Amino acid sequence: MSAFGGNTVAHLISLLIAGVAAARGLWSPCGLSMISAINPMAEHARGHRFWLTAIWFIGGAVTGGAVLGLALVGPALLWGLLDPGSVAVFALAGMACLLTVSADRRLFGFSLPLIPRQVNERWLAQYRRWVYAGGFGVQIGIGVATYVMTSAVYLTCLLGILSGSWSWAILVGLTFGGVRGLGVLASAGVRRPDRLRALLRAVELAGSQSLSVVVVAQLMAAIAFGHLAFGWLGAGGVAVVICIAALPAGAKRRRSRRTHPVDGAPVVVTAVVPAVGSTAVAVASTPDVMPEGRGISEGAESDVAAALVPSAVV
Repeated sequence: MSAFGGNTVAHLISLLIAGVAAARGLWSPCGLSMISAINPMAEHARGHRFWLTAIWFIGGAVTGGAVLGLALVGPALLWGLLDPGSVAVFALAGMACLLTVSADRRLFGFSLPLIPRQVNERWLAQYRRWVYAGGFGVQIGIGVATYVMTSAVYLTCLLGILSGSWSWAILVGLTFGGVRGLGVLASAGVRRPDRLRALLRAVELAGSQSLSVVVVAQLMAAIAFGHLAFGWLGAGGVAVVICIAALPAGAKRRRSRRTHPVDGAPVVVTAVVPAVGSTAVAVASTPDVMPEGRGISEGAESDVAAALVPSAVV
């Protein structure tokens, strides 16, 4: 019997959090680099078929997710042996959800590690397709090897452990890696530079909304775990805590809008794609690319721009 007591709802919540946490990764510098560097236009310039590159990338991401899941197996089995009881497990899971929401919203200045590491775009020129596509996929599929765009990534790992089941720990990792890898398909329809510009602009404009979706998912998970632990009283208590915590956060955002009216103004990064002609590809980068409260880190713009340049494979 797992620490979740075989509760299907708890397991489904874990998979939901894994999925939304992985999807949020599309807005990381790595995610933008993948859109810019691995698309039909860029792959054609390298003499490759995009669909085969995407398969290597997704396969690598699933492999990375499997590595993440396997890393959770040991702690999950140990937690299951401790047999803390389902009430304690659900209560802990609910508190963890509130903690990660606080980190995503920077409540009271609290945050979790960002891990500001980018994949090495030089692989595009130095290695064959299966190496750079699969290698990039493995790194993002692991979840904590590159930029962490939401604290829900850490929550995903914790829920995998709290399941107390080796099979569910691996499934959580595979879900994260699979969804993360599917992000490469966002650029499947890009065959002209203007389409790439439009796609990147649309992705970045949706940055704040993507974080909001992750936060809402974590809040819903917190309420659900509260209900599993203490019934409707627990769910109501979690809802009250959420409302109280939202008051200072809302006031802070209103003050921020008055004090910083230009927040979110785009910073345009331009790169030239010589393989498809002398066409400039612009990437509009806003602070929404990074988790709330942090703009793009120093050098991230150049990393994204560098990734736009397709090169011949050695």
